[in-house]
Amino acid sequence: MIKKNKQKKNIGNYFEKGIPYFLLLCAIISVITTIGILFTLLRESITFFSNVSLVDFYLGSEWSPWTDRFGGVAPLIIGTLLITAIAICVALPIGLAASIYLSEYASDRTRKIIKPILEILAGIPTVVYGFFALTFVSPLLGSVFTEMKIFNALSAGIVVGIMIIPMIASLSEDAMSAVPKSLREGALGLGATRFEVAMKVVLPAALSGIIASVVLAISRAIGETMIVTIAAGATPNMTFDPRQSIQTLTAFIVQGGATGDTSYQSNIYLSIYAVGFTLFIFTLLMNILSQYISRRFKEDY
Repeated sequence: MIKKNKQKKNIGNYFEKGIPYFLLLCAIISVITTIGILFTLLRESITFFSNVSLVDFYLGSEWSPWTDRFGGVAPLIIGTLLITAIAICVALPIGLAASIYLSEYASDRTRKIIKPILEILAGIPTVVYGFFALTFVSPLLGSVFTEMKIFNALSAGIVVGIMIIPMIASLSEDAMSAVPKSLREGALGLGATRFEVAMKVVLPAALSGIIASVVLAISRAIGETMIVTIAAGATPNMTFDPRQSIQTLTAFIVQGGATGDTSYQSNIYLSIYAVGFTLFIFTLLMNILSQYISRRFKEDY
């Protein structure tokens, strides 16, 4: 029995010693993958910008890569920001209200039922969201706005907002739940109502987590592909009118990659990487902003 126990202990010791190396390997693979993606984007983007002016690419107001006049990517950036703005206008009030209810009003039993149902929205494929926007939301909005196109920014933005509601609601609810109960009890003891406790005590105390969830949701909306590809159209209009058809950065990447006429190392082919690098910069800046806000407004209890 002593020998068997020693053998088991030795096996356990080897296993424990191997775990850190395995975890280190996983971390190294993640870093190498990120470096590889960045290297690929930079290599092809540098080749593209050696043929196309950087200033014309980012400041040009017409995007026509399949013609002799290449144009600028500004219409795609405007379309991406328009979709993101509409999505946040939909997701922020609904997601924040849901998180306040789950954190401050719902019982444990109700929370265990509602929160998984809410998070089901995050598991629905974005293709399904896209066809939902095209076949249901767009005709519904078209009955209200007579001049609305069947492919439009408003329906795509609304559905993108619906898609990111679980991210805001779940992360914000986690941040609110982390606020100590003593703060709530102290406010209630001073005569505050539950709504006043939620809005004037819990919400400010969980502000860093809430803002971080909103910033991450914005990053998710900027990088959304299938919904905007299906429902927003493929017309790179430099417009802020949500009733019009627009094109986003991700939608162009899909269009350029799916077109059989895109030849290898052509300007159109290289422009896909330049647009992808632009999208990478957007999401990187949003992630850096999220981390800064989390550190800046973090409360320690």
